[in-house]
Amino acid sequence: NRFGSTNEIGVFEMKETGLEEVGNPSELFLSERPQQTNGSVVVSSLEGSRPILVELQALVSPTSYPMPKRMANGVELNRVSLLIAVMEKRLGLHLSGQDVYVTVVGGIQIDEPAIDLGLVAAITSSLRESPIDHFTMVVGEVGLGGEVRAISQADLRIREAAKMGFRRCLLPERNLTKLD
Repeated sequence: NRFGSTNEIGVFEMKETGLEEVGNPSELFLSERPQQTNGSVVVSSLEGSRPILVELQALVSPTSYPMPKRMANGVELNRVSLLIAVMEKRLGLHLSGQDVYVTVVGGIQIDEPAIDLGLVAAITSSLRESPIDHFTMVVGEVGLGGEVRAISQADLRIREAAKMGFRRCLLPERNLTKLD
């Protein structure tokens, strides 16, 4: 028996007493996030009409094999491969001799282009061994030309980030003109 909008989701946690609703999924997904870690960044994904903040982690490591390994958990591997190709071609980063592992912390699956810039940031952070500020959220779609494209409902995502204590947001320039 289902009532209400079809684009709303509920997040539940299994406890000893059974399923219990999670009031703030962002808080749950970010609860064990380490500070000042290379390859870690927070992004905002829309699940229905609800923004959820999640941590993306990337590990870039040199390989001695002729074919570097690419693995992704929680995001589509083809999307990660495409972004790596854009990073090599448009940013001049040399990832062809590097294994690249990407994961979405918390076991959630994200299929939204708004996390592209976060993936690029996490991979670059790991490659350069330079952590991203702990209080920064990164959102934006990345095109094949290396351009950062606008995302939908940026204001909703930013409000959720502010509520969670984030002080800075890296987002597409076009979204700046649409903010209240």
